[in-house]
Amino acid sequence: MKKAALHNLGCKVNAYETEAMEELLKKDGFTIVPFDEQADVYVINTCSVTNIADRKSRQMIHKCKKLNADACVVAAGCYVQNFGKDIADELGADIILGNNKKNELVERIHEYFQGLDKNDGPILDCIDINEGNVAYENMHIEKDSEHTRAFVKVQDGCNQFCSYCIIPFARGRIRSRSIEDVVEEVTGLAKNGYKEVVITGIHLSSFGSGTEFTLADLLEAVQRIDGIERIRLGSLEPQIVTEDFAKRVSSLSKMCPHFHLSLQSGCDTVLKRMNRKYTIEEYTKGVEILRKYFSDPAITTDIIVGFPGETASEFDITADYVRQIQFYELHVFAYSKRAGTKAATMPGQITNAVKKERSATLIALGNESTESFRNSFIGKELDILFEEKTVIDGKEYFIGFSKEYIKCAIECKDDKDYTNEIVMAKGVVLSSDKQYLLVEI
Repeated sequence: MKKAALHNLGCKVNAYETEAMEELLKKDGFTIVPFDEQADVYVINTCSVTNIADRKSRQMIHKCKKLNADACVVAAGCYVQNFGKDIADELGADIILGNNKKNELVERIHEYFQGLDKNDGPILDCIDINEGNVAYENMHIEKDSEHTRAFVKVQDGCNQFCSYCIIPFARGRIRSRSIEDVVEEVTGLAKNGYKEVVITGIHLSSFGSGTEFTLADLLEAVQRIDGIERIRLGSLEPQIVTEDFAKRVSSLSKMCPHFHLSLQSGCDTVLKRMNRKYTIEEYTKGVEILRKYFSDPAITTDIIVGFPGETASEFDITADYVRQIQFYELHVFAYSKRAGTKAATMPGQITNAVKKERSATLIALGNESTESFRNSFIGKELDILFEEKTVIDGKEYFIGFSKEYIKCAIECKDDKDYTNEIVMAKGVVLSSDKQYLLVEI
């Protein structure tokens, strides 16, 4: 029996696709082993969101041959979609699978072991992902590496073409999965014991675009699935938050009041250079609508600092906006020049020293907001899905997440196992490192 090992780089969509490829290999009779062990087949699901991601992808591909020089190495995903045809011979992979070709993993591996194309270089299977008629690639999972929540991909592609982003070129145009197909997969996950699903996509807000259904329609369908007790959303664009959307979603009892609204900058002039499709006024309205329909929703976001041309005053505007909104969590990224994007050739590239300073400022503001939000739940009841054990301040705790995605911990007592249980508990105090809200029943 052949052994296979997989390694994922990048986003939650990539992680979902890696899980789906693992299941394809299992069904074909492969034994899955840890990546650092010797295997007959290594699969790297690559990322290309930054130049650093490209480099990591190359490094992982080269590492496979060091683990087993005779192994079949498969490079899949965004990096090889962008560059595979140009660097196929030097990449070191035996099979190169672009996006929308991952379902054919097993077939390509069989070709390799049958000796096809070995003398002609690697097996290259990449389509022109940017053609307008590319269909959604249906992939399915029955289990997820997370033992309490499952990520479910429902959408692929992006039409936004933000000036800093390569992903539309690697993923192609927006396309959506059918609601019926999503419901079938989530129903299976529920039967396998999963209580929470995270609905995700490359540009999730565009789910259903060009069809008669919307993201709200999908969420209402998932709400009706027995066994699923919580529904969480991946990253959203602020434009999706309308009165109608918020009203419909807030009526769903399983919906987690946790919304990751991508911001990128708190300054309109920077947003315009980024080719983002909203203003700060529109973003603020979206936040206000969510806070109108949900009680204490967790609003999280991404911000890029040091974008080309970002002046000190523009950064100050962003910092002031962060103070105004009071996000639950900030994910701060220093701008990284990405070859092939418009921003890479823009004037006014910011020095690393300035980017580091601005990152530190926003991270500090974010930490203050995070602590404040967690503290606000002391004395309140929280709905917590517990996952595993850990040690905090020398004591053993079960840890998990509330619906608001607050990391909570309850002390282990009386041999009670809370794993994969949803428990109502009251917030007591933050742990000494401020990372956990300690709770008790």
